[in-house]
Formats: sequence, C-alpha cells, structure tokens
Amino acid sequence: MSSQRYINFNGFLYEENEKVFTVNNRAFKYGDALFETIRIINGEPCFLEDHFMRLKKGMQVLKMHSANISFKDLKEQMVQLIQKNRIKKGGRIRLTVFRSGGGLYTPDKKEGKSYVIEATPLKDNAYVLNEKGSCVDVYNELKRRRDVLSQIKTTNSIPHVLTGIYKRENNLDDCIVLNDQDRIVEAISSNIFLYKNNNLYTPSLDEGCMDGVMRKQVLRIAKEMNINVFEGMVNGSMLLQADELFLTNAVKGIEWVVAYREKRYFNKATIEILEQINKLVSV
Repeated sequence: MSSQRYINFNGFLYEENEKVFTVNNRAFKYGDALFETIRIINGEPCFLEDHFMRLKKGMQVLKMHSANISFKDLKEQMVQLIQKNRIKKGGRIRLTVFRSGGGLYTPDKKEGKSYVIEATPLKDNAYVLNEKGSCVDVYNELKRRRDVLSQIKTTNSIPHVLTGIYKRENNLDDCIVLNDQDRIVEAISSNIFLYKNNNLYTPSLDEGCMDGVMRKQVLRIAKEMNINVFEGMVNGSMLLQADELFLTNAVKGIEWVVAYREKRYFNKATIEILEQINKLVSV
C-alpha cells in the first residue's frame, strides 16, 4: 500500500511534495492568508461549523470577499481528502485560505481567493489528556495585541514562532503570553483556563486572546456541568491561587498544566471536562 499523501489545492488533488505555488504567492510574500486547524476523529472533521464561522469572520476582517468560497464544497473536499489519505481514525486538517493575484501591499483589483487543504493522521483517535502535566512560564519579550486580528488565525505568526523558540530554549512545555497591560492572554497556540472552587476563569476576547473553537466547547460544557464561568481579566496572582490550570485547542483538546514555576496544580475538573468533550465527538 502506498504511503503517499495528497493535498487539495483549489479543488484538485496533488501529491503533497508537488510544487503548486510560485514566488509571487501573497501568503508567502505578505502573510496575506488565514488558516484553520481542524481535528479528525473517527475519520470525520470535528466542529466544522465553528471553524467556518471563524474563517468567515477572518475573511471579512481581511476584506476577502467569500463569494467564490463555498463552505459546503470545502467540507466535501475535506472528507474526500481524508479518504484519499486513508485516515480512518484520528488526524488533523489544515485549511489555508490566501488572497491570490498580484500587487504589493495593496492587492490588485482583480484579486481572487485560493485555498489548500492538508490532512495528516494522528496516533490518537480521541482527545487524550497528557499523562505528564506540562510545565509553563510567562513569556515577556513580546506582548499580544488587543484587536480583532488577535481573534482570527492569520499566517502572520512571528510572535508565536519567537515564543516557541523561548519555550525550547528554557526547556518549557508551553508559555503564557501577556497583553500590553501585562495581563494573561493565552499560551503559544492554546487558550488558557484556571479552575478553583467550581469556578472557571479565562481571558475574554477583549483581552486579545484567540476566539478558539475548543474554547467555545469548554465554556458551553462547563455551564452544562454547573461550573461558574468568568470571562474577563486574568492576572498573575490568579495563577498562584488556582487549583487547576489547563490549555485548549481544537487539535489537542485539553492539555493539563502541572506546574507554573514553583506552583503545582491538580486535574480532577480538567479530566471531567475532557470526558464531556469526547462525548461530543462520540468517542
């Protein structure tokens, strides 16, 4: 059986190592693009409605008119690619939408939209909690902006790259990112939650965090579990007072944090919330 994987570029299948872009690609030159990473479970993409809602919002913010992008077609093409790449259980999709056409910073008037879909397998089918809790610390070298761009996933990811390098250089599992008011925003590629005494705290979107797809699921599930939910400002002293700390994104689900510097955390409520998330995806 061939192990060759394929990508979908504008509705057509190519081998993943084929050259499909030129140097004039605007995503390459200007980061003029959006992306979504989507979890596959049981061979099916999860939470697509929420992903497409955020993508549509991002296209509006970047003034990419969506007339030639059909979300119904994109879903069908995702399913086709999952089958073509023989992903029957767990996996991940990356959907990248970029502005096509020429121009410099100002795009040509005859701009269009192009997209690429990638689908790769993952070892686990369900969302699985990390057995060894993650160790995190605060990254202070760059502060996260507080505007609408912080809520969508553009390919302008240098701040995330630099935070990732800091994480590696300091032997951390992840980093906590701050906004320009030195309040907690999120982690490198995840939203952040604090739990104490049946209360769940997370930064609001106004604080500069990503409008995360898994964040939405956790907020809804917590309310169904009669956990009190607070979206707002989160500061460093709250990290020290919390009983549990966890990170969320659409691919990993929930990542348990065991340590912030000398502080140690438990994971009882974290496990219960993750169990409810897996019920949403019928695992």
